[in-house]
Amino acid sequence: MMAEEFTIAPIRRLLKKAGKLRINEGAANKLRDYIGEYGQLVAEKAVEYAKKDGRKTVLERDIKNAALEVWIPEENEDER
Repeated sequence: MMAEEFTIAPIRRLLKKAGKLRINEGAANKLRDYIGEYGQLVAEKAVEYAKKDGRKTVLERDIKNAALEVWIPEENEDER
């Protein structure tokens, strides 16, 4: 989806910080894909929240609520 928006170097650093292991290129690319997909879903949902409130600006709360909804949709409905 949007994985090409992220360079591979920061993804490799993220993985190295997590475990100080060597990182296979395929593993780094797969994590980049997942981060891109997740980010795209959060961005789309955050834009929906802003539009629903009649705003032209996405706010931090839109991102937070979108991330909660995308991450664990059914468990977070009461938290907003």
